[in-house]
Amino acid sequence: MHTNIFALLAVGAGACIALQASANGNFRKSLGDNPLWAAAFSICGTVLTATVAMLVLRPPVPSADAIRAAPWWNWIGGPLGALIVLAGAALTRELGAALFIALVVGGQLLCSLLLDHFALLGLQQQPITPIRVLGALLVVAGVVCIKYQ
Repeated sequence: MHTNIFALLAVGAGACIALQASANGNFRKSLGDNPLWAAAFSICGTVLTATVAMLVLRPPVPSADAIRAAPWWNWIGGPLGALIVLAGAALTRELGAALFIALVVGGQLLCSLLLDHFALLGLQQQPITPIRVLGALLVVAGVVCIKYQ
C-alpha cells in the first residue's frame, strides 16, 4: 500500500518538474529573456519554501558531527538543483515542455541505471539487466516520438 502512495507522490513530483520548467521558461521571457535571473528568483522561492517548512515542522537540528561526517557527494544536490532550474528556464521555451521533460527523464533514467548498477552515492546495487535496458530504450523511443511527432 505504501509503495502505491509513494508512486503517486513521485508522479506528483514529476508533474511539479514539468510545471516548474514551464513557469521558469515563461519567467525568463518576462525578465527580458534572461534565464539566469529566472533561475535565481525561482531558487529564492525554493529557499523561502524550505524556510517556511522548517519553521512549521520544526525538525531536529542535525549535530555538527553529522554535518561534518556527511560524504562530499551529499552536498552536490543544491548546485545540481540550481542547474536543473536553470536548464528549465533556458531550454523549455526552445524545446517545448514535453520534449524538455522527455529529455530530462531520459537523462535521469540513464544516469540512474548507472548509479544503481555501480552502487554509487550510497545506493544498493541493482545490476543492469536486459529488461532494464529495454525500459531505457523505450524511454529513448518516447523521446524520439515526441521530438519527431
